[in-house]
Amino acid sequence: MNHLYCRLALTNLKNNRQFYLPYILAGMVSAMMFYIMRAIQGSEGIAAMRGSGTISMTLTMGLVIMALCSGIFLFYTNSFVMKRRRKELGVYNILGMEKKHIAKVMAWESVILYVVSVCGGLVLGIVFHKLAAMFLIKLTGMSESIPFYVSGWGCLQTAELFGFIYILMLLYNFLQVSLANPIALLHGGSVGEREPKAKWVSAVSGIVCILAGYYLAVTVHGVLEAVNMFFAAVILVIAGTYTLFVSVSIAFLKILKNNKKYYYQTTHFITVSGMLYRMKRNAVGLANICVLSTMVLVTISTTVCLYAGTEDSLQNSFTSEVSAVLYMNHVPKQADRDYITKLIADAAQGQNKKMTDMSEYADIVVVTHRDGNVVERFDNNDPSYNFKEMGMLYLMTRADYEKFTGHTYEAIAPGSVMVTASGGFDEDVIQIFGTEYSVAGRMDFPEDFPNREVQGFLDDKQVIYVVVEDEHALDPFLAFEVQYHMEVDTDGTQEEKKVFAAAVREALESGKAEIAFTAGMVTSRAEQREEYMELNGGFLFLGLFLGSMFLMITVLIIYYKQISEGFEDRERFAIMTKVGMGRDVVKAAINTQVRTVFFMPIIVAVIHLAMAFPMLRTIMFVFGLMNTVLFIGCLVATASLFAVIYFIVFKFTSQSYYRIVYQ
Repeated sequence: MNHLYCRLALTNLKNNRQFYLPYILAGMVSAMMFYIMRAIQGSEGIAAMRGSGTISMTLTMGLVIMALCSGIFLFYTNSFVMKRRRKELGVYNILGMEKKHIAKVMAWESVILYVVSVCGGLVLGIVFHKLAAMFLIKLTGMSESIPFYVSGWGCLQTAELFGFIYILMLLYNFLQVSLANPIALLHGGSVGEREPKAKWVSAVSGIVCILAGYYLAVTVHGVLEAVNMFFAAVILVIAGTYTLFVSVSIAFLKILKNNKKYYYQTTHFITVSGMLYRMKRNAVGLANICVLSTMVLVTISTTVCLYAGTEDSLQNSFTSEVSAVLYMNHVPKQADRDYITKLIADAAQGQNKKMTDMSEYADIVVVTHRDGNVVERFDNNDPSYNFKEMGMLYLMTRADYEKFTGHTYEAIAPGSVMVTASGGFDEDVIQIFGTEYSVAGRMDFPEDFPNREVQGFLDDKQVIYVVVEDEHALDPFLAFEVQYHMEVDTDGTQEEKKVFAAAVREALESGKAEIAFTAGMVTSRAEQREEYMELNGGFLFLGLFLGSMFLMITVLIIYYKQISEGFEDRERFAIMTKVGMGRDVVKAAINTQVRTVFFMPIIVAVIHLAMAFPMLRTIMFVFGLMNTVLFIGCLVATASLFAVIYFIVFKFTSQSYYRIVYQ
């Protein structure tokens, strides 16, 4: 008996190959991608490499996202397939098969689909794992190689994950069959949607949600606010997108229908009435395509930009080849500064290196909260403060500030200060930690300000530089640590620069007793370049993987939607032809409807991307990427490439639609 059920299952899959082949292909690709990521993440070769922690963290995050997406995606495609097969299952029931027998056939179908999809995915994953690992190594700038191997844990976890997904889908299918009567199953594939009513309240709320999300994205100030508001903006836009397609589109079609001059034209009549008739179900699929398209655009464009802008990020985050910071409890005297300069010069001479440039300055940096002209130390325990209001106060002498900015300023009278704040400062008096100072000079940040990017991390009013005449005026603030900065540029190869940075560390450590600093840190741009490549290369690898996953889901949804729409429209257009409507008119109506329906999602997705640009650009500041032109170029290139792919997919899938409709 089981043999009979197995043969029936095979026959069913063969007869419905138009639906199941893309389904199987999607399952195979999902399993392949999950296995590849799990195999790389668990590779001993990766674990032994430099930067393995960063790569492992990135891949782990990708595994979780890919597992969730695979489950949601396969459930979604399964619902399309089951809808088309309801009539077939109803016929089995009417011919005498009990629901338990249908359940056994469906169980065999699930077993066959699972085995083919997972086994095929694992074979493809094993074949392409080495290629993907080499691609990751290339992106991250590593020189090591990963030997070819088969990940036992990768195979096991892939089989377990997809086994769990297919079991859940089978239980869902059992539930659908058990709750439906034979007549409902027989007519389940042809049940249409009633003409929906225009829900004006829902339509208005959807527009409000989208506008609110756009407002948050466009008006964001500072990285902290952008990060805090990002998910709120995303949720608002997603909710608004679904409402836009479900309610706003129906309301718009109702308006067109009420326009007699527009509606009572043959092509418009067919298009508007056809779209309106089942827009509720149509709209959810279109909203899914729109959201997924937006995810593809954001994921790929940002990760590509981060990778392409690695050098720009390095230049912004590390203004010199070697940077050193010494932490002291006093402002260094000129003798101390000369001694430190000599130590670094001797280190350069010992490495036969030439210092092309060197600068130094001292400052006191305090985390603060500012209200108008009152600056207080930030207190984490104060309930009236929040993280968004955290700011930075930089205290410097005029001489150090001139070294820092490269500009000269007039002398500052005793008891007075000069204030430089992002967003400007208009007060005549400033109160710092309970003491008032008169403001002798006020100015905005110069265009060539060294740390101008610091404005991107905090709100305008929270970044403030207070400059005094000499080091004695800083005595009231010596309870805070003094930071002595040294910036050194040198020539040579990347390896030589890393060796020079190590020599500077050793030289400063040898002079610790003489200089009397409590701690020190030396960073090298050459060393940081490797870390940036690891992080940005890992993000790009993850972005391309997830972007490909989202793109595949989008393509399958479009395909199944075209097929589903084709079967639903075939009889309707056949009736129109039989009652005397010309075939050319029917074709024109079909083309108009298909183009309108399937190009709406990508148009809305591009609008979402454009409106998200200010927020995304601000968030990119976290990674030190300040190159707005590069970011715009990556967004435009990604959107253009995706539009081309979307058009090709549309042309390919629409052919299946036309074949079904014209039969």
